[in-house]
Amino acid sequence: MPPFVIPIFIIHQGCPHTCIFCNQQGITGHTSREGNELTSASVRKIINEQLGWSRKRKTVVQVAFYGGSFTGLPKDRQEEFLGAVKPYIESGLVDAIRLSTRPDYIDLSTALFLRKAGVETVELGIQSMDPAVLQASVRGHTATHVKAAFTALKEAGLKIGAQLMVGLPGEKTKKLIQGTQEIIRMAPDFARVYPALVMKGSGLETLYRSGKYLPLTLNRAVGLAARLKVLFDDASIPVIRLGLQPSLSLEKECVAGPYHPAFGELVLSRILFKKVRKILSTIPKGKKHRLCVAAADQSVFRGSENKNLKRLQALGLMDNVELVFGQDQPRQTINIVNVQKHRICTRSGLTA
Repeated sequence: MPPFVIPIFIIHQGCPHTCIFCNQQGITGHTSREGNELTSASVRKIINEQLGWSRKRKTVVQVAFYGGSFTGLPKDRQEEFLGAVKPYIESGLVDAIRLSTRPDYIDLSTALFLRKAGVETVELGIQSMDPAVLQASVRGHTATHVKAAFTALKEAGLKIGAQLMVGLPGEKTKKLIQGTQEIIRMAPDFARVYPALVMKGSGLETLYRSGKYLPLTLNRAVGLAARLKVLFDDASIPVIRLGLQPSLSLEKECVAGPYHPAFGELVLSRILFKKVRKILSTIPKGKKHRLCVAAADQSVFRGSENKNLKRLQALGLMDNVELVFGQDQPRQTINIVNVQKHRICTRSGLTA
């Protein structure tokens, strides 16, 4: 069961850089003024309001500081915010704290400070491991900083999340795959994958307007995100988010690029289609089989406007294949049953 996350936005606080793709207000719907005005009292107010919602307490509760580089804040501000959460951890109302920051704003002393203050998870805004892409994106950090941050966080016993972006200026697919493999070797606990969007007021908009940057098509972005997810899946590293959280502010501020409110489902649909196609292509022709897919995955399997199923039919892969959606079947699994022999021939597990 996913944790119950109480988000607290410190919009663009603690970060001296303005990355070429950045417009946190447009992405989150919160303003930098809100981040500046955040106090320990307002942190407690947000937590109290969220804890007051009707829900089952069986879920793990986490307070998450998003939207800026937390460890880039002045130390007294970090202590103020973390101290505001501490009583809730001590009382058991909150289980842990998670936050996001830059790779170059983490060292061992900082990591140990966070751990002592109740932080359990640190998400690193890596975006890319390609030096040329990092420079073109005005990230202000290097791949070396990423490796050093992983070392420090692991030594402090903190969980690590890796945030990656596809479609940044100067990106080459080969380097993107190599960089992802490099991150996988560092063994993060989970990952997020986002497509680069042209946000209003960002440096990327300036490049886009001048014709110096061409964003990915939706189809290309889905394909690249799918390749990265498969790499993480094969390494048993969960991808907990594909695409930005859809919102009215994001739709309003997005000038161009592969935005889709169901981006994650498009990626999962692409992966599932390829795996089903591969499995169906191996079964004997002329013999009746039953393809069993989890009922909860029906929309993902079918794809937008039933395109996946139509493609499988056009390829002749659904001939003599009965499609069944099992209510009790685990999500992201595929069963192929030889109807004559009444046995499972193939079972393919997919991670969400």
